Formats: sequence, C-alpha cells, structure tokens
Amino acid sequence: MININEFYNFISRFTTKIIITFTKIMLCMNFNFPLIFTVTERFLHYVTIDTQSDPSSDSFPSTIKQKDLAKILVNELKQMGVADVHMDEYGYVYATIPSNTDKKNVPVICFCSHMDTSPDCSDKDVKPLVHKNYDGKDIVLPDDTSQIIRMTAHPDLKNQIGNDLITASGTTLLGADNKAGVAEIMDACYQLLNHPEIKHGDIRILFTPDEEIGRGVDKVDIKKLGAYAGYTIDGESAGNIENETFSADGAKLIIKGISSHPGFAKGKMESAIKIAGQIIARLPFDLSPEGTEGMQGFIHPVDISGHTEAATIDFIIRDFDDTKLQHHADVIRKITAEVLMAFPSSSYELEIKSQYRNMKNMLDKYPKIVEYGMEAIKRAGLEAKLCSIRGGTDGSRLSFMGLPCPNIFAGEHAFHSKQEWVSVQDMQKAVETILHLCIVWEEKS
Repeated sequence: MININEFYNFISRFTTKIIITFTKIMLCMNFNFPLIFTVTERFLHYVTIDTQSDPSSDSFPSTIKQKDLAKILVNELKQMGVADVHMDEYGYVYATIPSNTDKKNVPVICFCSHMDTSPDCSDKDVKPLVHKNYDGKDIVLPDDTSQIIRMTAHPDLKNQIGNDLITASGTTLLGADNKAGVAEIMDACYQLLNHPEIKHGDIRILFTPDEEIGRGVDKVDIKKLGAYAGYTIDGESAGNIENETFSADGAKLIIKGISSHPGFAKGKMESAIKIAGQIIARLPFDLSPEGTEGMQGFIHPVDISGHTEAATIDFIIRDFDDTKLQHHADVIRKITAEVLMAFPSSSYELEIKSQYRNMKNMLDKYPKIVEYGMEAIKRAGLEAKLCSIRGGTDGSRLSFMGLPCPNIFAGEHAFHSKQEWVSVQDMQKAVETILHLCIVWEEKS
C-alpha cells in the first residue's frame, strides 16, 4: 500500500526541485527579459543557497558564500530593469526603484532584509517542502522523523488552516529568517516596476550580510541610502509590526586562577574552570532566557573557555529598559565576588561592551513611520498588531544611525531551528504590505 505522506513528500520535493533547477538555468543563461517568479518560487530558490554566517570569523562578510546570494539578487534586479543596483565589497546589495509620482516631496523609504542564516543550525543542502492545504495535524519532517511540528508548540499554526506551509526536511533550518523577507522585497520590486499605477517616491533596497552575528550594519553606507525611514522585513506573525527591541550589551568575564601541579595542589591550586562553573551555577533562574518572557530581561552565558590558570565566560545581557542593563552586569559582579571569597588568591575582570539599544527610543520621535506601517498592514486586509521583539534586528542599530526603522512581519516562525516554517499566504500578505507602504507614503506626502 502507498504511504500517502511519503508519496506527498516525494511529489513536493520533485516539484520544488523543478522550480529551483529552472530558476538556476534562467539565471545562468542571463536572458534579457524580466524573470517572472512568484514570491514562493523566489523563496524556494534562495533557501537552497548556503549563507550561514560565522561569529568566529574576522572577515567581512564573515563567510564569502553570503555573496553567492547577493550576486543572484543583483542579477535578478537587473533583469527586472533596475539600473541603480550593485553589490559592494562587503557584500551589501543596494538598489533604487525610482519615483514615478509627480509629487516632489515624497520621503525616500528603504526596505531591508538580511541574507545570512543563523550559525545555530546548519543551512547546508536545505530541502524545502511545500505542505499544501494545512489541516492542523502534526507535520513529521521526513529526513528526521523526530522533528515534528505540532500546533501545541507552534500556536500560530491555528491561523494557518487551509494555507500552504513551507518547511525544511528535518536536518537543517529552513532559512525563512530572513530569506522570506528577501523574497518578499524582491517580489515587491517586481510589482512596483511592472505596475506603474502604483504611485510611490524613491524606494531604496538594502540586503545585508551577518545580521545573525550582530554585524549586519557595521559597514552599511547610510549616506548612500539617503532614506528618511526604513522598514526591516524580518518579523514573525502576519499583521505584526515591531517598534521595540531589547537593548543589548555583551559581557566578558575573565577569571584568573592559580595553577599548580595536580599531584601537589593541596592548598595551592585555585582552578579558574571550577570558579567559572560555580559562577554559572549561581546565575538566577529568573534572569535566564529559559526563565523569562514578555518584557523581562536576562543574563545568558553563551560561551566558556579556559584552563586551570585562566577562564573566560562570554555573556549576552538583554533588557527593554537601558537602566536595567547595568543592574544585570552588577549581578554578574556580585556573584563573582561571592564565589571568589573561597578562592582568595584568584581575581577577575569584567568587560562590558554595548551592542545595540532599544529602537523605540528613536522611533517614538518619528511616530508617522510606525503609523504608516500599521496603516499599510490594515490595507493589506490584516489586523495590525504593535509588538516588542525579544531580540534585535538590523533596524535596532539603523535607528540610531539616522534611519528610524521598525520591523514588519515576514511570516517566519521557529527561527534558528529545524522546525522553522513559513506560510505562503503570509509571504504574499507581506508583499502586499510593502506595496501599500509605498502607496501610503506617496498619498500622505
């Protein structure tokens, strides 16, 4: 007897492979006419390109393979008819959709998404699967059947009944974060260029590398963008617009212990590794990622290394309230000092480095940017919901670099995991929202 699920997964993979192969052939042949793909077809192609960033790399971008996608995007935009498009030496893609309105005072707006995927989970050889007409049942991913996408663990699935879902096959992440946003912006560009009845001012496009490792705008040229307002397309549920992120610091705790030959260590050795272990063990649960939610901040050890004489713990510190970041750093100092009371010959240093700040501090000065975003979402037929992000986006730093930049939904879910998924219909609504944003800015100028 034929297993229906296995048969469907085979057909889904076969269809996806045809779409991806056709897209690659078209790009390689460099035809001189516009490539006509849906947002879904674009997305299915982009996720097969390995763009994982690397936090241990000192280069920029951190992985040269991110430029593989950047080159494809530049080529596609040229095929659409975009003249002002290029990739710079750092892997950023800049493009301009020229104004088509008689109005002279329409502010320049920018749409931004990042090309890299998270180092937390492999994106090598992603096999995207399209699950048509989702019925609410568990989705078992075929290449690792222990990976099961359940509605109990993914509550937004209740809003997806009847929609078409895209997942990976179970051994990799999908890459919807943020290739869904990339595909949506690209499709919106195509619509703007082929529908002159959509009136808009100058539209800037920015695709960035290395967002997932906190370097997404390190080399961005704000003057080149020349935009008044920006929107990252990197959010979760359809209808969401996010005007608030964590404020973020990095903390490096360096512990200096006392080394001694282990055969003669009694009363002499003070192991920095053991000191580090005790410090981590004493971190409060209600200040940990797994013990907090909503507007609560946290202290999170992300890396530990060392030996008997010296050890280092790297932390990320997060909170929506900037003033609480100092309090969280003081918690680390207090715990470390208390632990070291039992190790009188040892010492420590704590280095704090600012990473980014809550973009709401800047966006509150430009209320129309968020208001117009909510209006565009409503015009796309969705309920607009103003949210906070328990994380950060490129928009967090762009907002403090002179480009106020809230975050619009892209439809991506279960970020950085093998159970990542996105809805075809949500991606289509994101494209509509981008188009309506262009219209709203033109109308209200």
